[in-house]
Amino acid sequence: MTDTLTAAAPAVSASTAGEKRLVARMERGAHFLGSEVAIMAGAMSWVSERHLVSAMSNAGGFGVIACGAMTPALLDAEIAATKALTDKPFGVNLITMHPDLTALIEVCANHKVGHVVLAGGLPPKGSLEAIKASGAKAICFAPTLALAKKLVRSGVDALVIEGMEAGGHIGPVSTSVLAQEMLPELSAVVPVFVAGGIGRGEAIAGYLDMGAAGVQLGTRFVCASESIAHPNFKKAFIRASARDAVASVQLDPRLPVIPVRALKNAGGELFTARQREVAQALDEGSVAMAEAQLQIEHYWAGALRRAVIEGDVEHGSVMAGQSVGMVTKEEPIADIIATLMAEAAQAFEKRVG
Repeated sequence: MTDTLTAAAPAVSASTAGEKRLVARMERGAHFLGSEVAIMAGAMSWVSERHLVSAMSNAGGFGVIACGAMTPALLDAEIAATKALTDKPFGVNLITMHPDLTALIEVCANHKVGHVVLAGGLPPKGSLEAIKASGAKAICFAPTLALAKKLVRSGVDALVIEGMEAGGHIGPVSTSVLAQEMLPELSAVVPVFVAGGIGRGEAIAGYLDMGAAGVQLGTRFVCASESIAHPNFKKAFIRASARDAVASVQLDPRLPVIPVRALKNAGGELFTARQREVAQALDEGSVAMAEAQLQIEHYWAGALRRAVIEGDVEHGSVMAGQSVGMVTKEEPIADIIATLMAEAAQAFEKRVG
């Protein structure tokens, strides 16, 4: 397997001690994904579609379609379109709370998708079994060690541990703490991919040395040439620093507002105002709790589309991780992967030396 990876990988020739160590550390994750390097692209709604996903896989990484709120018919079309652009493996990210989750899993099975990523909470009863029955590998996000162990007992094939530095919906714990807590307990049991705040290869090398099978990056790939994100969206990333990517605030405990990390803009202020409106409607009894919660979720979906597709980066949601400060230009995804691999190899070279 190592020889195959060395010959095929676009970013590392494994001619130095550092490169050989990098290939060896990534071998398990690359083998699990069926890719040349163990770098997954995070599933970002409106961004992780056929063009970015196929480009990621064609460049040797592992692309993942963000299903989000897609209907089964839309997902069916997106998978087919992606398959037309690449013959390399890629995955599909499904939200566990999607009302048509069973049908979406069936769509993936019909297309023989090899890896299904479940995000957004505990997998509903029967979902893991349905994924594995199709022959696909099931990957789940694990925000805590206790939940990770429960998922392993349930039969998941791999885990993603994502820290609060990530973009989009986030948890309360940093990547470095999660890695220290979870990798020693889990890395020998299932492949574990670390995510959140990773922007350079040195960090990748560090997590691989701690036992990670690979990593997942999202923010770093938004400004890839192949990304369909609006030019305004990409410019916002290139101009931003780490401290510009801030987490949203929950104003009312009745509203299930999972914090979202995005670039500071008027859209964040509008969301705060929207929460106040919905909370007031709850107090007045003009909306039911379920409807109020749904209004909050719909806000994010619409705000993200306005920014990514329409280019309204002032009033839309510019979801970005804190690694955004390391995004400095638009470039082909193959170049991004090559840079990350070279940085990781150099980091290993220094450790070997």
